[in-house]
Amino acid sequence: MFYRLRGTLIHTEPGMAAIECGGVGFKCLTSMNTLRAMPHEGEEAILYTQLNVREDALDLFGFATLSELNCFKMLTGVSGVGPKAALAILSELTPEQLAVAVATGDSKALTRASGVGNKLAQRIALELRDKVKNIQSGSSASARPVGAVSASSNAAAAVQALAVLGYQPTDAAAVVAHFDSSLPVEELIRLSLKSMDQGNRGKKQEGM
Repeated sequence: MFYRLRGTLIHTEPGMAAIECGGVGFKCLTSMNTLRAMPHEGEEAILYTQLNVREDALDLFGFATLSELNCFKMLTGVSGVGPKAALAILSELTPEQLAVAVATGDSKALTRASGVGNKLAQRIALELRDKVKNIQSGSSASARPVGAVSASSNAAAAVQALAVLGYQPTDAAAVVAHFDSSLPVEELIRLSLKSMDQGNRGKKQEGM
């Protein structure tokens, strides 16, 4: 229903940001990472949103980047992970840190989030890695883009991590190929996410 909100930031508090659009104030539940990226109150802000419909409430979640929104969607798709746990994880880990943790099976990194124990962290890492395997097995070898990366390179690890976040491996590989494959995996992920976020913003503006 809502793709994003663009308006004046009128209030923030732990776990929440309110944006006024057209005279209406929208309360968005969010992560601490997004709150740290917010401008000062009274300035323009943009949040990418997800509306969760429950029997007793409508909850609007908002994030500073599409990458973080994708993380939220992926996390809440894991059995036993609700919005509260997903926000806790995204308050401790950036999208690139989450992607690396899942791609490498580092469930311990996920336990830094409040309320996330060892069993839940292991389930998250396992289920998201399984999703990546399914995505990759569904992509034919002939569909690999120009500039596809070596399986043994940091770039390949970055592509796998981006797939964790919901990006198609072929699309991720095409973006990662623009950067120096000798860079650390987390830096490759950060640069790729920034590039894809900017590309998505450009496409959205062209369609307006």
